[in-house]
Amino acid sequence: MTKPTFNDSDVRFSEEIKVRAVGPADKTHWKKLYRAYAAFYKVPMNDDILDRTWAWLQDASHPVEGLVAQAGESIIGFAHYWPQPRPLQGQYAGFLDDLFVDPSHRSRGVGRMLIGALSDTASMRGWTMLSWVTAQDNVTARRLYDDIAKAANWVTYERSF
Repeated sequence: MTKPTFNDSDVRFSEEIKVRAVGPADKTHWKKLYRAYAAFYKVPMNDDILDRTWAWLQDASHPVEGLVAQAGESIIGFAHYWPQPRPLQGQYAGFLDDLFVDPSHRSRGVGRMLIGALSDTASMRGWTMLSWVTAQDNVTARRLYDDIAKAANWVTYERSF
C-alpha cells in the first residue's frame, strides 16, 4: 500500500504557494522546519526523533501522513495528520497533529491553505470532522482557528509515562 498522492486537481495554489503530499525529496527542508516547530513549543529535538517521524511519514503502512506547503523550491510549512476512530459514532475523523509555517512566510494564508487541503482530504475519505489542539497562548494560530472552526467543549488531559 502506498501513501495517497494528489493529482493537479487535488493541489491548492495561491500565488507561488502549492500544497501537496510530503515526499522523499522534502526531507532536508522538512527537518529544518520540524526543528523550528519543536523549538517554538520548547520541545527537545534530536536526530532520532526526526528520523523516526520522517520514516513514519514515508511508510505507507503507518497512519501518520503529511502535507507540505511549497514556495519555489522551498518547503515553507507542513501539516501532519492521521485518521482517528470515533467508536461512539462508529465513524472516522481526522486529527491534525502538527501544523507549522516558517515565520518568514506567515500572514500569507499558508496555514489556512494547509488546513483547507487537509479538509478536502477529510471530505474525500468520509471523515466526519477534523480536530486539533494548540497551546492556550498561541494567539496567532488561535486567530486562524477561531475563524475556520469552533473551539471544542472538551478539556484535554495528559498523563506521562
